[in-house]
Amino acid sequence: MGVHILDAMSREGFEEVVALHDRRSNLRAFLAVHDTSRGPAFGGIRRWTYYDEDQALRDVLRLSRAMTYKAALAELDAGGAKLVILDRPDLDVDEGYRFLGDFVERLGGRFYTGPDVGTGATELACLTERTRFATDPGPNGPGKLAEATVAGVVAGMEAALELLDGAVDWPRRTVVVQGLGEVGAGVARRLVAAGAKVLAAELDAERAEAVAADLELELLDPSCEYDPTCDVFAPCALGGILHDLTLTRLHCRVVAGGANNVLARPLHGDRLHERGILYVPDFVINAGALIRGATFHLTGARESVDSIGRRVGRVAGEILRLAAEEGAPPARIAVREAERRIDAGRDSSRDAHRGGPHLIDR
Repeated sequence: MGVHILDAMSREGFEEVVALHDRRSNLRAFLAVHDTSRGPAFGGIRRWTYYDEDQALRDVLRLSRAMTYKAALAELDAGGAKLVILDRPDLDVDEGYRFLGDFVERLGGRFYTGPDVGTGATELACLTERTRFATDPGPNGPGKLAEATVAGVVAGMEAALELLDGAVDWPRRTVVVQGLGEVGAGVARRLVAAGAKVLAAELDAERAEAVAADLELELLDPSCEYDPTCDVFAPCALGGILHDLTLTRLHCRVVAGGANNVLARPLHGDRLHERGILYVPDFVINAGALIRGATFHLTGARESVDSIGRRVGRVAGEILRLAAEEGAPPARIAVREAERRIDAGRDSSRDAHRGGPHLIDR
């Protein structure tokens, strides 16, 4: 069944969804702007081989809404958006990103963009040729975004362990890291340095071997990655990985990682809670890159990794404590708190528009 786009926008409070096509590059893409009541929308560009347009549209809606929640809980003067590209063999990648750069520039600062799956330094260079509103991966930008995400993920894990046991105590912890991309490998590196036992799974065998050799990790067969007994399961690859089948295989106390949209559906957060597994919501724990990028674009400041980690850890701790006090799933509490802040931003925005006469010079 296709997405009923206007119904979905009305139900979830989306402001704008744009379908993009460029004849020259054969680019096909969707931009979803979820909410700008607190400030301009931020969200990266995901380039992925989607099954069809319907799947891409569902993904862009889900991801952009999560970006709004992420910005609200991080107390940023920003909203959420996302842009997804349907990756196809006939796509001229460089030319497609230049086309997107022109499009983003025409939005005039309503939407800021940056890296995501499929969008790295090469693609960002094409974007920044054409727009001021994309993250510069070089020395003129905010700094490395992945290291900011890593700091937040580890801080979120620590908040969960503190809540459960009153102490982090990494040397007696076992963590399973799913995915050894830039974020997953960075999380593994930090945990190894802290003394934790780290098991890892990665579909790219060559990358898996290289990272494992560098960090002296124990590698898992990806088909068995959900099964080991551990303190923390850390999903750091793609989203939608916790569903009816995988949930039953987990033998962890905490789920906390850098991937977006870890839960296949919201009810799977409820099922984690029923099983006694503490879930640190993804849009809380992986906000580090957004904090670093948005702070730079909005204020010109380059926030340190340590400061970002402390911010994410504080918010994660607050959400987990609220959930514990209410006996509720943390994901539900995080959504509630984010929507409360978003609603407050919308009220303030409406009040500002009502304040005083508007003169139109004809």
